[in-house]
Amino acid sequence: MPDRSATPLAPVLLGNEPGSFPHSVLAERHPAIIRQVRDSFPYGPEQHRALDALLTSCTKGVIEPLPTDAHDGQRWASWGAGACTGRSWYDVPWLWSESYFYRQLLEAVGYFTPGPWQGIDPFRPSKLAELDAPETDEELDALDALADRPADEQDRALLHGSLWGNRADLGFRMSAVQDEASSDTPPLVADDSETLWSLLPTSGAATLCLIADNAGRELVPDLLLIAHLLTQGRIGRAVLHVKPYPYYVSDATHADVLDGLRRLTEAPGAAATYGRVLWSAMTDGRLTVRAHPFSSAPLPYAAMPGDLREELAAATLTIVKGDLNYRRLVGDQLWPPTTPFTDVTAHFPGPVAALRTLKSDVITGLDARTEAALVAAEGQKWRTGGTHALIQVRS
Repeated sequence: MPDRSATPLAPVLLGNEPGSFPHSVLAERHPAIIRQVRDSFPYGPEQHRALDALLTSCTKGVIEPLPTDAHDGQRWASWGAGACTGRSWYDVPWLWSESYFYRQLLEAVGYFTPGPWQGIDPFRPSKLAELDAPETDEELDALDALADRPADEQDRALLHGSLWGNRADLGFRMSAVQDEASSDTPPLVADDSETLWSLLPTSGAATLCLIADNAGRELVPDLLLIAHLLTQGRIGRAVLHVKPYPYYVSDATHADVLDGLRRLTEAPGAAATYGRVLWSAMTDGRLTVRAHPFSSAPLPYAAMPGDLREELAAATLTIVKGDLNYRRLVGDQLWPPTTPFTDVTAHFPGPVAALRTLKSDVITGLDARTEAALVAAEGQKWRTGGTHALIQVRS
């Protein structure tokens, strides 16, 4: 495995550089999210005071410790809380400060505390509004025409639906307007889809792990892809990894999986057929939903615990969805874009594929010509605008 600590050209991303993308997330997006959460429910004075305190902490103060009786205090201590408490949010690794922000946000609204707000997802109104939007109906209606197409066209359409569904990321849309990509640059900056399909032949014997990212109109295409792979015999079993609690505004939880399944089964036409496939697969064990605590860790996948490593090692293929999971897969570092994807994922315990639209600075696995064309046409906006995507595989 490459010695990342000896790679001076790949610094860990921090948020302390004004004008940088990480800085804008900490300085602009997080306060916007606090305001949105505050307005989403009729929280009481206690929750309002806690949200105000978090706003002050993350904009002008330092990282505060979790309550002494926090149920996951020891876990966060093992994830580095002791080294970060008391420091500026901008001066610790960006991945860590982002993740901890959401943990403290849930603390502020009483998500983990016995009482009326325990277990209430503060982002649920936004998730449901997107899931029930007319645009979702249009996307599901398009499945009817796809049903008559050849299998390889269905494969490609549903894979790309899962890939580009990431544009529906609610947290991203909340604070940024996506610029249109230049027509001189490719929407897909890397495409290893042929390798991906070669790992899932129609034998019905494969086990797929899919590490989900967002709920709503991204999770539905992920569910459709799983249903299609089961129907076509490309997999015999799937494990869908979601977050154990609400995270990064729109990240999927088990409740969001059930909402997506409801949306499919209540739709007309081919969408309902896919929904019934998934319903049956969940009841007979061919589809399992998993919410490992490490899914919400502020750490790269290179640091995954042994039980998760063993589980992913047994999969025929693990698909890692979305921008945050990509950062965790390759390390949240400013790699030279031509750094081989195979090198930075050598730690992963089995074959892995990344499906990701680009919405942060981290990128690996590009050829020099593609990088040069992107920079010439768009400067560095191509890294964060969400108008480019990639399919990268390490088999």
